[in-house]
Amino acid sequence: MALNRRMIPLPPTMLTLDEPHHTQFRSLVSQLFTGSQVRRGESTVRRVIDAGIARLAAASQADGHATADFVTAFALPVPLEIIADRLGIPADDREFFNEAAAAAADALRLTPLAPERMVHRAQLAVDLQRLLVSLVDARRETPADDMIGILANATLEEEDRRLTHGEILSILNQFLVAGHETTTSAFAWGMLILCRNPELQGEIRGDTARIRTFVEEALRLEAPVQGLPRLVTRQTQLGGTTLEPGSLVMLRFGAANRDEREFENPDAVDVRRAKAGRQLAFGSGIHHCIGAPLARQELNLGFAALLGAFDGFRLDDGPEPEAEPSFILRNLPRLAVRYRPRAGAADRLA
Repeated sequence: MALNRRMIPLPPTMLTLDEPHHTQFRSLVSQLFTGSQVRRGESTVRRVIDAGIARLAAASQADGHATADFVTAFALPVPLEIIADRLGIPADDREFFNEAAAAAADALRLTPLAPERMVHRAQLAVDLQRLLVSLVDARRETPADDMIGILANATLEEEDRRLTHGEILSILNQFLVAGHETTTSAFAWGMLILCRNPELQGEIRGDTARIRTFVEEALRLEAPVQGLPRLVTRQTQLGGTTLEPGSLVMLRFGAANRDEREFENPDAVDVRRAKAGRQLAFGSGIHHCIGAPLARQELNLGFAALLGAFDGFRLDDGPEPEAEPSFILRNLPRLAVRYRPRAGAADRLA
């Protein structure tokens, strides 16, 4: 099977550039993720979360319990819908966008794929580029304040030019993974922690501060991005090992998050842990995740809503949940759970 049209090459932009070039790209979209801008979009986030709660509430009932795959019912569609809204994807294109965005993260996994699936995934990537380019061109005719609109009309001041299609696609492609895949993983692993530690559900329910600490602990224990490669630029001593310029190293955020020198009893979830936000799930330095405020908002509001609507989350019968193999990501492809709707929850969603 041959691909219909070729991919537009993606030049380096935010993720793989150092200063000063990194900042000139990052600054173009940073306005969408300031604290005030994230708070301004809270009503949309709540609406999407409520739709996810409704899907869980509508799941089949058995002995007063509901059962569902938490990933497909909540953890995946909620972040996808939110990032699609931030990017500016039209409602009529959301179904295709969701499939293509999910396929984009597949490239970072090690799960074997049949040749037909690989070709289909590649075709989705081509078709997604065509959609995004058409939206960029439309925003240049009719500007909008979504991410596509901002990038379509942005100017690189030092070079006094607009961004190329390839540069815009490069930035948008990074948000396809960073904007939904990682938050989906954080929701799934957080729910798994609650299922394995049922006493936590009552302890944090209704307590905004404890929920926030729980979210930081879930990110620390099961960082959605376990590590990223970095190039050594000068001779460095690290843990008694000399790193030479030009060497490629893998920074393991997941390992740093369990460093007993930084976190007491690091393998335990502690919703009273001081400075839990020092975890490195969002990275550090100039490449610190630009979408961290939005991800935290989604997770904090999401778990508050889940615990407000349901009781007794536990794993359903079946195989133990396992992460998909990946050098970089830590993803749960499915999570079968059982739970009970709380009294009055259905009325609140009506």
